[in-house]
Amino acid sequence: MSAVSPEAAVLPSLEVSGLSKAFGGVQAVKDVSFAVAEGELLALIGPNGAGKSTCFNMLNGQIRPDRGSVKLSGEELVGRSPAQIWRRGVGRTFQITATFPSMTVAENVAMVLMSQKRELFSFTKRAVNRHRDKAIALLDMVGMAQQADRPCGFLAYGDLKRVELAVALGNEPRVLLMDEPTAGMAPRERVALMGLAARLAHELGVAVLFTEHDMDIVFSHADRIIVLSRGELIAEGNADEIRSNPLVLKTYLGEGQVYGRKE
Repeated sequence: MSAVSPEAAVLPSLEVSGLSKAFGGVQAVKDVSFAVAEGELLALIGPNGAGKSTCFNMLNGQIRPDRGSVKLSGEELVGRSPAQIWRRGVGRTFQITATFPSMTVAENVAMVLMSQKRELFSFTKRAVNRHRDKAIALLDMVGMAQQADRPCGFLAYGDLKRVELAVALGNEPRVLLMDEPTAGMAPRERVALMGLAARLAHELGVAVLFTEHDMDIVFSHADRIIVLSRGELIAEGNADEIRSNPLVLKTYLGEGQVYGRKE
């Protein structure tokens, strides 16, 4: 297993140490440790049942670990609620998009801006319009500004994923958790979305941790990769190191497979 990259070791935005969780007699996650640096895309991969979702849910407070530490820029997050963790700068996108179909694209983004300022209790058109300029700026970042006034219910699925990314960036996260971001998308849309996420992560200095089953996407876009199997971290490294790791080949990737290369 390779060491944590120098950037992640020196300046981790998210630092996970000894994270463990059991459900009854099943050890879902066991003593997992890793770090993600500013502007880095770290892929978390592994077979079904490896513990990826449990790990994600512990990072943003949906599940409390049995033991271990999750630190955001040195601040402990374990024991805080998902809302508290979100307000401290941990954003998340989900495998299934969750937008308000009858509301416009800009209104959906404005909702998260209102939540950030604790204004949801005063939801009116005027309140939404107060945040329109920032909502349009976020949409421009993901290539959706021209569709700002379209109801989300009329968007293609790939465009919805871009709106979801704009929403996730609305609270100016230091860390973004992306749970299978390209699920359900066509191959060309997958490449475009992850290319966009990578560019924004590098430009904004956001640490991105993502899970993904499409290995071409992982090997083409991740700066670094960690591999879970049966709840344990079995490998860590760059794409070439993971491709050639005998244990990863045996437990997950399979022999003789060729995947995309990071440009």
